[in-house]
Amino acid sequence: LFYEIGFVLLIPLVFTIAAEAKIPLLEVGIPMAAALSVTHGFLPPHPGPTAIAIIYNADIGVTLVYGAIIAIPTAIVAGPVFYNFTKGINPEIPKGLYNPKIFEDHEMPGFGVSVFTALVPVVLMAASAIAKLALDQSSPAAVALEFLGQPDMALTISVAIAVYTFGLAHGKKMDEIMNTVKDAILAIAMILLIVGAGGALKQILIDSGVGTYIGTLVADASLSPLVLAWLVAAVIRTACGSATVAALTAGGIAAPICAATGANPELMVLATGAGSLIFSPPNDPGFWLFKEFFGLTVKETVRTWCALETIIAIMGLIGVL
Repeated sequence: LFYEIGFVLLIPLVFTIAAEAKIPLLEVGIPMAAALSVTHGFLPPHPGPTAIAIIYNADIGVTLVYGAIIAIPTAIVAGPVFYNFTKGINPEIPKGLYNPKIFEDHEMPGFGVSVFTALVPVVLMAASAIAKLALDQSSPAAVALEFLGQPDMALTISVAIAVYTFGLAHGKKMDEIMNTVKDAILAIAMILLIVGAGGALKQILIDSGVGTYIGTLVADASLSPLVLAWLVAAVIRTACGSATVAALTAGGIAAPICAATGANPELMVLATGAGSLIFSPPNDPGFWLFKEFFGLTVKETVRTWCALETIIAIMGLIGVL
């Protein structure tokens, strides 16, 4: 449901596949990032498409069907096909983020326990999103699910469960478990600081109101409602960095135009979502997340991450049209 959460959950799998199969890291990483981004921009119940669907009064089921039709070819082109143009970039797995070890059978938890522990944050966030749509927001159940579904809380709960399922349940002492946790934090601490700084820059730009101002200027252009919604979202995304903010702001600006022209609201949702993904400049935390986890330079990140985001945005617009 949240791009950054999905990325962090999947990145260990990317490292493992790349190392075990002895293939370039980006051969796995670029398709993973593209699929996540496409889903985040086109498919409810992710925050952007769901919120825009409400703004445009679009049918979420129809939006999901149209979104899937566009998302699948877009993910293929922006992922495995685009990777073929980046083969000159071959980073190594950052030190400390992948530590191969052969486990004995008795050391490993069962398959069911492993899947359960990994999916706890996904289930909690999904339950929170469903509760927002289906329950009275003042009810105790809705309040509790909203609290438990916050990304910080969902991941913290998952770590607490993992301490038991992967540690205490296998006879490990708490000191040994905490040493493992400490080593994990040491490997990722600098990445979190850099991503956090990117997020702070994004928030400064959002709070300044620059996105709304620029979007209002672009909205005066005489264009097709679909192209206009895409363009407004694209400009705000470039100015502010946040895809969700770009989508929501553009949706608010383009909603009256959609109603006045009779444009298809489901396609307006997808056009806005596509525009909100474009470029992903350095004021987007996702830029730094991709850069640091894959050990890239800024130039290499622009050639890979920014390029694949732009491909998704353009293909999304083409698909809508």
